[in-house]
Amino acid sequence: MSSQVSPNAQAIKASFNPLIRPYLVIYGAAIFVITVVGIPLAIIWLCGVGQWWARHYFDKLECELSETSLRFRKGILFQVEKTIPLENIQDVTFVEGPLLKMFNLSILKFETAGQSAGQAHDMRLIGLINAHEFRHHILMNREKLKHAHNVNASSQQSADENTILLRAILERLEIISTQLGPRE
Repeated sequence: MSSQVSPNAQAIKASFNPLIRPYLVIYGAAIFVITVVGIPLAIIWLCGVGQWWARHYFDKLECELSETSLRFRKGILFQVEKTIPLENIQDVTFVEGPLLKMFNLSILKFETAGQSAGQAHDMRLIGLINAHEFRHHILMNREKLKHAHNVNASSQQSADENTILLRAILERLEIISTQLGPRE
C-alpha cells in the first residue's frame, strides 16, 4: 500500500489516484447532460471549469487512519473534515462501477452508528490507492479496538466483582467481631 507512517503513532496516511481528476470532470459533465438544461453548463464545465475544480479538489483530499479513528478532509468551497471513531464504524463498503473501473478507481462508503440518511453523502471516499488494503486496515484496527475494550470491560467487571466480594467479607468480619464481644 502506498502510505506513510507517522513517527508518533501507527497512523497510515492514504494516497489518492490522480485519475480521480478526469473521472470527476466526466462525472460532472454527465450530471449536467442528464438534466438536459445543463448541456450549456456541461460545455463550460468541459472547457476548463471542471479541470480547475477537479485539480483543486484532488489537492485538498486527505485521509489518515490512526489506531482509534479515521480522519478525512475534502472539498473546495465547502471543506468537510471528519474524524470518525473506529468503534462507530459499522461497515466499510467497497464500490466499483463501469465509469470507476475505466479510471481504475473505487469508492469506500462508511456506515456509522447513529448515521442518518443525510450524512451518507459525506461518508465516502473516492479514488484511494489500494482501497481494498486500506479497507482491511480500517476493519482490522476496529477489531483491535473492540478487543481492547472487551478486555478492559472484563477486567473492570472482575475488579467490581472483587470489590463486592471484599465488602461482603468485611461485613462478615464485622458481624463476627460484634458476636465475639469487646476485646479487653
